[in-house]
Amino acid sequence: MTHLATLAKEVDEDKVTPGVLGFIVFAAMALAVWALMKSMSRHMGKVDFKETSDPKAEPADGSASASASAEPGAKQG
Repeated sequence: MTHLATLAKEVDEDKVTPGVLGFIVFAAMALAVWALMKSMSRHMGKVDFKETSDPKAEPADGSASASASAEPGAKQG
């Protein structure tokens, strides 16, 4: 196996290192993550989300229930 490592001057049989292939794989993954983050940032910048109010929902302050009890035809009792 030591004959495959032509660039290494001395290879220790007990030491395991990732080598050049490990660096290339790590660098490719880092570039892919960077490109995905840049793309996501561009796409999120294009999003224009405006929430529409639900016409059937009650207002948060409860003014609809107060106005319903003050209607002229309502029974009070």
